Amino acid sequence: MNLKALYVDDHEDVRDVVEYSLKLDDSIDVVVADSGLAALALLDQGRFHPDVILLDVMMPVMDGPAVLAALSDRPAFAQTPVIFVTARTQSREIAAYRALGVAGLITKPFDPLTLARDVRAMIAPAA
Repeated sequence: MNLKALYVDDHEDVRDVVEYSLKLDDSIDVVVADSGLAALALLDQGRFHPDVILLDVMMPVMDGPAVLAALSDRPAFAQTPVIFVTARTQSREIAAYRALGVAGLITKPFDPLTLARDVRAMIAPAA
């Protein structure tokens, strides 16, 4: 069974790298969105239900934590594992992200060759 992933990031180059990295695992289907609002609009259309959502933490208008909060208000996605992707890696920031209930954290820069495996490992208990 394929894993359906949604990656949300406002930087096109990072979106491209994450999409390519995840697609190295041919059993992962990836959809990307360029903002939190675009991601929520996509999900609200009801045509795509990801098994995992990867969110850039720092985005304009609606950052990763705001998208996470909006997902918790949507019953269809409230239990979907969310992984934050961030360059902010100070211990207090990491603790704050974990306190929000994310399934995991991926720090930038990440290893493109192990990204798919890392994502699968983070959601394994939920899958």
